[in-house]
Amino acid sequence: MRVDLHVHSNNSDGAFPPEEVARIAREAGLDGIALTDHDSTAGYPAAREAGERLGLRVIPGSEISAVYQGSSVHILGYFLDTEHPKLVEELGSIRDDRVWRAKGMIEKLNALGVPITFEQVRAIAQGESIVRPHVAQAMVDLGVIGSTVDAFTPDWILEGGRAYVEKKALTPEAAVTLIGEAGGVAVIAHPVWHPKTPEGQQELIELLASLGLAGIEVDHPDHDPPTRERFRALADRLGLVSTGSSDYHGNDHGGKIGENTTAPEVLSTLEALAKERGER
Repeated sequence: MRVDLHVHSNNSDGAFPPEEVARIAREAGLDGIALTDHDSTAGYPAAREAGERLGLRVIPGSEISAVYQGSSVHILGYFLDTEHPKLVEELGSIRDDRVWRAKGMIEKLNALGVPITFEQVRAIAQGESIVRPHVAQAMVDLGVIGSTVDAFTPDWILEGGRAYVEKKALTPEAAVTLIGEAGGVAVIAHPVWHPKTPEGQQELIELLASLGLAGIEVDHPDHDPPTRERFRALADRLGLVSTGSSDYHGNDHGGKIGENTTAPEVLSTLEALAKERGER
């Protein structure tokens, strides 16, 4: 059984609609995916329906934005009750703030001579969540940069960059707690990103483990072999599971769908934890 636990659709910053993502996953030989759009679960019903037709299991998930010591941290939630009132409220609040943030970045870019508009970015976004790659795509469309990856530099919208605007988000601790309250299980996404040092990463993961974090996304396209070995050892020491995924977007971001997968026994452990929490 091959399962990719970190996949995006155009409901956030992926390239394809949820049902198309399901088809791509099945054609890639996957048996299951978790649809983990940023701060949204709206694409899940369409992906699940397509998955049922194709023989692909689709797990309800989301990649929830958090901020820790001034840096972005992403927490993956799996087996979520997508209609849980507090989850719906919190994710809606984060998405609303993304609109304000996008407008702030556009204002800064305008001051730097980049004539993009919010209407352009909103049209590119299509789905519920407006994220930085949508701003980056507008810059590409104007010919300011060659690819969306080029926007993520100090000159543009990288954290601390000239046109960067800080986002309002949950703390990682609150994100883990929220996922648990919504009957799900939490796994920290691509932990090599933030904090920037191994010591800081370990400190954060140890903190979250004490609050119910279930796992670490160990096998990720941005993790080289020594990094994977380090996080796997940390997971083992803390009694957490190690997951693998592609962070698939279907564009310049993330990896190739199915390039990393999660072991069936790990998925079973996550599902059992979620079921246990849902019965409390």
